[in-house]
Order: sequence, then structure tokens, then C-alpha cells
Amino acid sequence: MPAAPEGTSIENAALTPFQIRLAACAGGAGFIDGYVLSIFGVALIQIGPEFSLSPASKGAIAAVILVGIFFGGVVGGHLSDKFGRQRIYKWDLFAIAVLSIASFWTDGPIMLLIMRLLIGFAVGVDYPIGPALLTEFSPKRFRGPLLGVLISLFFFGGAVAYAVGQVMLSTLGDDAWRWMLASAAVPALLIGVLRIGTPESPFWLMRNGRTDEANAVMEKVFGPGVKLDEVPAEGPRPVGLMGIIRSGYLGRLAFVVASWTSAIIPVYAIFSFGPQLIGAMNLDGRAATFGSAVIELFFGVGCLLALAFVNRVGRRTLTIQSFVLKAIPLLLLAIFFDASPIWIAVLFIAFALFSGGLEVMNFVYPNELFPTDLRGSAMGLVTAFTRFGAAAGTFLVPVSLDHFGISATMFAACAITVVGLVVSIVWAPETKGMNLSESSSLGH
Repeated sequence: MPAAPEGTSIENAALTPFQIRLAACAGGAGFIDGYVLSIFGVALIQIGPEFSLSPASKGAIAAVILVGIFFGGVVGGHLSDKFGRQRIYKWDLFAIAVLSIASFWTDGPIMLLIMRLLIGFAVGVDYPIGPALLTEFSPKRFRGPLLGVLISLFFFGGAVAYAVGQVMLSTLGDDAWRWMLASAAVPALLIGVLRIGTPESPFWLMRNGRTDEANAVMEKVFGPGVKLDEVPAEGPRPVGLMGIIRSGYLGRLAFVVASWTSAIIPVYAIFSFGPQLIGAMNLDGRAATFGSAVIELFFGVGCLLALAFVNRVGRRTLTIQSFVLKAIPLLLLAIFFDASPIWIAVLFIAFALFSGGLEVMNFVYPNELFPTDLRGSAMGLVTAFTRFGAAAGTFLVPVSLDHFGISATMFAACAITVVGLVVSIVWAPETKGMNLSESSSLGH
């Protein structure tokens, strides 16, 4: 690799093939998260009758994976700040693969609930690590778009799951749901193998006094001449929630949690119960399942489109605009829930496209607003708290559909989105064009 001009900062370095590979590998958690949530939505078509599940039972089993992500996010974030990003990053996807294969032999709702909880925990452990690594290896002009790739893979994972699930449902008979749950092992194993050999974050190494190792990683990734804008810590600093509170970052944590929770409750409801929600609007069978897959694809397309604007319009503006735009189709779906199938599809697709900017910012903000010492902990806590809110929403979707109907359910989703809009207008900061030391400083 040719030497960079002397004194070049990592914030202004060129993009390398390593970073592109890292974005694909780090996005593995998002892809698998989307996959395991959506494949379960299809599997429920068979699981519900086989285990005689009530609407509340369906909601509980669908939501328990988010409870697992809650605990996994806290643990993964804390461990990644304390012991480094790379150690856990290499192995957690293999745990997901083993648990997914074991799910094939589920013999009742209790075992199913336990397996979903454990898979959620493993997914949650991974969530803070990949984005922190990618953030700390990315120059500032590429950071937003690269982090946006992670959430795009979440939605593409959902689309793939719906398509795979429908094929299995059509070809594998009454036990198709077992193969659906086990199928998550395939992407987990593939991405896990690709992650082998990823180096430790040079930011984390430097902050922990391992300067020579940090410089060696910098030269390996960027070539000679690129410096790291980070200094060793003067002494040990607390990590986790106490570290965030003592360092004065609790307000930022509250903003990111409130904004992200408001954004993902409607999204997770569609992921977990897409065929049921669409079926409630007079689309059934294959049309509902493949319709859900198309919607997830448009979520991904919306994220990719947002990547072109994340550095142009600014983080704050993109967040506020996305909340406004995604609330409109939700409101129209609530009012015109009995419209023709074509209009229902158009409104769902509009919601998916308009969600793109906000979903991108859900990954950019928590990684730019916290310093290296706290980045993993912050992302883990954000993952945990937002999934707790999403779990509550996911649990209530089938209950709401059963007791109040599709119109009231969509009105509730719209109201939650408006809450996120208000929070962002009041609290959202602007970090456009800043390097990590600037964006993570409480002074900006």
C-alpha cells in the first residue's frame, strides 16, 4: 500500500478495500437480526396452529427475542469497551448459528420461547461491536454512508427471510417452520467466517495505552503516514451506564434512545407481523408474505437512497424530515385501511422509503455522539433500551389487531412516530463534517 502524505489523519484518509469488507462483515448482525425477526413472522403461520397459540402468546414469543437483545446489548457494549471490540466480534455469530440449528428440534412453546431469547441475546451482544469497529476505522466523509450500510443490511435480511420462508412454506410441508428457524445458521456461519482476521480498533488500543499495537494496525489498514487522532487515557475510566452518567453523556443517551425507540416500534411490528398486518388489509396467503418481502426491500432501498444525503443535508435535518415523511403514510393507512390493495401497497412502500433516512441516523448518531471509552457501552445501552420498547410494541401488535383492529393499530404507530419527531426537534444535534473527537465532545 503506498504511503499517505506525512501527517494525514485517519479522519481524512482514503477509503480502502478493508473498510468496505468491514462494513459488510459488521452489517452481519443487522442482516441476521432482520432475518431472524422476519423468518419468524412467516413461521408463525404454522407455529400458531401447531402449538395452539393465542394472540398474546404469539406476541410474547415474537417479542422475547427483543428482550434477549436488550440484555445482550448491555453485555456486549460493556465487554467491548472493557476488553476490546475484536474478541467477541469473532465468535458471537457462531453462537447464533448453533442456536438456530438447535431450534429445529423445538417441541413446544416454552422451548421455542427460550431459544428465541438466547438467539436475541447473541444478536444483542454483536450489535454494539460492529458499528463501533466501523466507526473507528472510517474517515469522517465516509463514516455516515458506511454506517448506513449496516442498517440497509437489516432490511435486506428481512426481505430475504420472507422470500425464503414462503418458498419453504410452499415446499416443505407441515415441518417447514422448523427449517425456517434453522436457516438463520447459514448467513451466521458465512459472515462469521468472513470476520476472522479483523484487527482490533486502533482507537480502543490507543485509549488503553497500547500505542505500538495501534500504530501497527494503522499501518496495516491505511499504509504508512496516517496518524491517529486519539491520545492515551490518563487513567482508567468507568465504562457502561455509570461511565456515561459520570462523564455527562446521559442527556445524549436519552435523546438517542427516545428517537430510535420511536422509529423502530412501527418497523419491528411490520417485521414480526408483516403478513398478518397486510393480511388484515385484505391481502392473504402468498400475496401477504411476498408483499412483506417487497416492503422490506423498499426499506433497504430507502436506506441506500438516504446514504446520498446523510453528508449533504446534515444529521439533524435528515432525522426530522424522515419522521415527518414516515408519519404521513401511517396516518393514511389508519384512515384508509380498507382501500384497494394497490393503494395499501403504495402506502406501505412509501412508509418504507421514507423511513430510510431515519434508520440510517439510528446507527450514525450513537456512534458519533460518544467518545471511544464509552462508544460500545452507549451503543449497547441504546440497543438494549430501544429493543425493550420495540418488544413492548411487538407484544401488543397481535393483541391490538385482535381487540381494536387494523385502523387503531396504525393510528398508534403514527402517534409513536410523532413522539419521535418532537423529541428530535427539541434534542437532535448536528454532527455533519465533524471528526470523532469533535462530534463526541460535549462542547459542540
